[in-house]
This record gives sequence, structure tokens and C-alpha cells, in this order.
Amino acid sequence: MKFTPFDLEYTQSIWEQKVEFNLTESGVHPITLQELISDDAGLLDRLLRLEINYPHVNGIPPLRENIAALYEGAGTENVLVTVGAVEANHIIMQTLLEDGDELATLTPTYKQVWGIAANSNHAVKPFRLDPDKAWALDIEDLHRQVNEKTKIIALVNPNNPTGHILTSEEMNEIVAAADKVGAWILADEVYRGAERTQEQETPSFFGLYDKVLAVGSMSKAYGLPGLRVGWVVGPANTIEDLWRRHEYTAITAGMISNHLAAHALSEPVRPRLRTRARDYIKAGYPILKEWMDSQDGLFSHTPPQASAVTFIKYDLDINSTALMEKLCTEASVFVGAGDSFGMDKHIRIAFGQNKEVLDEAFSRIERTLDSLR
Repeated sequence: MKFTPFDLEYTQSIWEQKVEFNLTESGVHPITLQELISDDAGLLDRLLRLEINYPHVNGIPPLRENIAALYEGAGTENVLVTVGAVEANHIIMQTLLEDGDELATLTPTYKQVWGIAANSNHAVKPFRLDPDKAWALDIEDLHRQVNEKTKIIALVNPNNPTGHILTSEEMNEIVAAADKVGAWILADEVYRGAERTQEQETPSFFGLYDKVLAVGSMSKAYGLPGLRVGWVVGPANTIEDLWRRHEYTAITAGMISNHLAAHALSEPVRPRLRTRARDYIKAGYPILKEWMDSQDGLFSHTPPQASAVTFIKYDLDINSTALMEKLCTEASVFVGAGDSFGMDKHIRIAFGQNKEVLDEAFSRIERTLDSLR
């Protein structure tokens, strides 16, 4: 079987441990264990006495209760805890797609489900966010790409890499397109809670339509990527079907990770972590923008509404992967190549870091760019 590697994750595997400054990570700077548990004096003692056994395979009840509380109308029977959002996406594709089915997917996007479909010989039909209209959904393109063979409509909202948040109208158009052909909506919502331009949390697709699978994670809005905890929220019978695939792939997320994630999503801890993430995002973006504005028209972009990354177009005669590799080797700074998202002459830059990190990284990038102008 022809196999295409997952380009973004492949390049991250190669470079992220080699460079001094990793600006590809789309979450904010990770939180320490000490900071995470600082508001519960007894939690450390409970963790030290915890038997490192298998937890509930579908996630410990307190964790599933806290996840269900994030989705109006959901109960624990609607929740499956997975090893990161990446496992959730994988088993959804494995469970739903059959011979002859097609995937319609938003673009630019995190291309995991795109690659899974293509590697399983399913046709992939991209519909776009329009770069000339501040990344607004191209509604005509959506309806053009969705057809009777479409089994899944996949999207990331808020979007990776652009940071665009779908409007209510755009969400309703996606629901209407799915409903017309009976397709599922796979809504990767890992950036919910990481909004930059609004206090209101991005609405979920869950509850808007009866065939929605909403995916979440502890990685982005919570600063806890190392827990490797994600989840799927959907119809109870489909969650059962996904659980059966979960038993083949990972069996379960770890016991300690389950308990730490349950703590992180409890009240009042979750609001504290969301505030921390948003503080990084709101402080980091102006630093990035000021630096881009100083580059004599080299960059153009639409400011992200959410997430700790933005997708930037550059005016240089160099391919985005070549530019990424040049920055890694010459500046020891790692940015995401536009090629990884299906759009050359763009780079994805993360800004959810401390000011001194960003200042030094941007200074190094600038020296390399000067050699190319």
C-alpha cells in the first residue's frame, strides 16, 4: 500500500529536539507539575499513594464527567478518553470510513485525517478558507466538494494554522452540507479555550447535528501536551464503536495522566489554566506583530482570532520547506513550513512563549532572512 508520511509531525520528529528555539508547537509554554497541582494541597499525597494500574479503559469517571460538562447535553456515556487527540482522530477514521467513501476537509489544516484517508485509498476533497477574505469559509467550495460519497466532513475549529474561528453562519453551512448527504462532522476542537480576540469560548459543533464527533485535548488551551490525554464526544452508540477500536490501538491513556487531566478540568483549576494560556497568547502576539511590521513588507497575514500560532505569507524566492530547514540549521529556530499545510510561501509561527524567548528567536530569524533578501 502506498504510504505518505505525516509531513508536519515527521519534520517535528526530526528537528524539535535539535534546535534551541521551537516555534512549531501550537500550544502555549507547558505548565509545570508543581504549578498544576499548587491549589490542591492533598493531591500530591494522593498521587504518591496511587497504584500505577490500568485505569478505566474509556477514562476514569471524574475525568469523563469533567469533559462532558464542557459540552451542552453530553453525559459520561458520550465521552471516550483517548491517547491525545491524534488517537481520537485515528480511530474515528478507522471506524467510519468504508470502501468508496470520501473525506471532505477544510484547508489549510492540520493534515492528520487527510493523510489517514489518502493512505487508505479514500478520495480527499478539500474545501478552503479564503486567504483573500481573512480566511473566511468559501461556502460555494464547501458545497461543491461535498457529495453523496462524502462520509466525513473534517475541520479544525478554531483553525490550525490560521487561528480563524468559524462564524455561526459558517458552522450552519457545514451542518447543512453534512445533513444534505448524511455525512458525519469530525470537529477537531483542540483550540477551544485558547481564544485571543474574545472572552467567549468557541462554540462546539456537538449538539448542532446528530452526527457530530467533537475531539478535544489537554495540549493546547491547557499547556499539558505531555499528559497525552484527548477525547471524543459523540452519540453514545458511536462512542461504543470507537471504544472497540481504542482497545486495539492504545487500550487506555495512563493512570496518572487520567488523574491529572481530571484535576486540570475541574473547577476552579480549568479557568486558571485557560487564563494562563490566554495570557501567553495575548502577550505573545503583539511581540510577533511588531517584529513582522519591522520587516519592510516581507510578511502579510490575517491576525489569528485564537491559538498560539499564525499563518504568515512571505515574499521571498524560496520554498517553505527549504526556508524551514535553513532556519533550523543556520538560526536553530524551528518554524512550520507552509508545505505541511498544503500552501507554499507560508510559514506557521508560534508565539505562546515568554518575551525573551520570542525576541531572541525573531532576531535569529531576521539574520537568516537578511541573507536571502
